[in-house]
Amino acid sequence: MDTYAVKPVFSGRFRQIPLSVRVPGSKSITNRALMIAALADGTTLLRGAQFSSDAQHFMQCLKDLGFSVEDDRRAQTVLVRGEAGRIPKEEASINVGSAGTAARFLTAMLAFSQGTWHLDSSEQMRHRPMAALLDALTGLGCGITPEGEPGHFPFTIHGGRITASGVTVNIDQSSQFLSALLMAGVLTDHDFDVHAAGTHGLAYTSMTMAMMQAFGADVTNTGRTYHIPGSAAYKCREEYEIEPDVSAAAYFYGLAAISGESVTVQGVHPDSLQGDIRFLDVLVQMGCSMKDTPEGIRLTGPVAGRLHGIDIDMHAFSDQALTLAAIAPYADAPVTIRGIGHIRGQECDRMAAITQELGRMGIRTQAGSDEITIWPGQPQPALVQTYHDHRVAMAFALTGLRSPGIVIDDPDCCRKTFADYFAVLDGVCRQITGDAGA
Repeated sequence: MDTYAVKPVFSGRFRQIPLSVRVPGSKSITNRALMIAALADGTTLLRGAQFSSDAQHFMQCLKDLGFSVEDDRRAQTVLVRGEAGRIPKEEASINVGSAGTAARFLTAMLAFSQGTWHLDSSEQMRHRPMAALLDALTGLGCGITPEGEPGHFPFTIHGGRITASGVTVNIDQSSQFLSALLMAGVLTDHDFDVHAAGTHGLAYTSMTMAMMQAFGADVTNTGRTYHIPGSAAYKCREEYEIEPDVSAAAYFYGLAAISGESVTVQGVHPDSLQGDIRFLDVLVQMGCSMKDTPEGIRLTGPVAGRLHGIDIDMHAFSDQALTLAAIAPYADAPVTIRGIGHIRGQECDRMAAITQELGRMGIRTQAGSDEITIWPGQPQPALVQTYHDHRVAMAFALTGLRSPGIVIDDPDCCRKTFADYFAVLDGVCRQITGDAGA
């Protein structure tokens, strides 16, 4: 599919039928669980796993390192046989593709292990930030030989026993650097501290800590310093249930916000480990209502989709900056999103993507170093460039639900995290319009 033409569903009339959506398992939880289970002391069954290209790259990397990983896409399960902190192959080559989690987490895991490994990635990942993590690892005594531009993929890791008692890592560009060091830090045989420098939000670090603890590894923090005792080790779980992906769910909650309809995403609840759950609070501030039900959180958009403008810091859940930007033209006042300068270094320069793609639609924006403001307006027909970034494609599809003529270029980039996103979106839209047989 080369392009996807969005079909508007907003007509001012509301069917108010129950709209229920199922989304894939969380990528963030799936890939953390894969790493921790591989380092645990036995076999763990992961239920509700995501099977996006990112997750499949992570699984393949583990297989290439010699781990036993049995995946069943139909059942959404992965059986991982942990090796109690040992990497089965002491020399191997792996390719992380475009998966940022695999890139950061596996790099740290191998650096803390005995052996030599050659790591490569997609061209896109070669341009994403890695230097802060690699600097921290070399500071610990790990040997890293660049095979291209220093501080980027590809490179060779000469891992070994870490004797240092701690490390400081700058997380301005990504909190994944911190999560990677925490999960790998369990591999030391002595007390180990990780200090986070920089301004990045720590919502995903809280997820990492909770999952480490769920697998029996003790980790605590005092402020931005994290402590792992030398006795820490991962214990296998008979089963571990993975939450639905809240980042994916947010697009359907955004649909509710601009359509005035009610959408429930199955299995999503307020106690989610995922930081993007805070995006629902943003939508409530903009005029939506929210209720937790046994099936999942139900979000109802304001009458006629009349959203309020907002000034919000999204540093801690910046993946949803694009989602908010995509629905911002339909607010009754400007929307300012702050704390998102670091999204310039993600799958694409997402700050530039917001200004350029809304600009194609005739929507006024103004970007600063760390914030962007979007003014209300009626989006005009446009071909949205996605820059091979799944979140650009998924977010700006929402804009087209209230304005005709929005076409998404390269919709297949969504395979990174949600391969059938547009099929699921079409199904929900048919429910809204009553065109169930289309």
